[in-house]
Amino acid sequence: MAIIGSVLIAAAALVHLVFFAMQSVLWSAPGVWSRFGVGSQHDADVVRPVAYSQGFYNLFLAGGTLVGLVLYWTTLHDVGFGLIFFCGVCMVLASLVLLTIGRRFWVAALLQGGIPLVGLVLFVVAENA
Repeated sequence: MAIIGSVLIAAAALVHLVFFAMQSVLWSAPGVWSRFGVGSQHDADVVRPVAYSQGFYNLFLAGGTLVGLVLYWTTLHDVGFGLIFFCGVCMVLASLVLLTIGRRFWVAALLQGGIPLVGLVLFVVAENA
């Protein structure tokens, strides 16, 4: 189960890397900011600093998750599990916050939080088996 959990957690990290790229690197493209509900170039320019910062939060969560996976499967099993658990729970909680914004974000919230949630459940089951 830990292997399948690792695959799902790695996929969640990849999703967060994609969000980093969209929010911090590719934000000025209309096809990107419109996916986040921004209606005009002017509004995208106003929101850009917030999107830029939020993108880095996603990068740091992905990085912590990937470091956790490496540690879990190599030298520091317990430390790796702690990093995976912390970053995964942050991803899940952030997806719940996204749901409070509005129903139109439920697909994004499911993508952002569903994958790490299942991965975390599998990790916890594997750790307690």
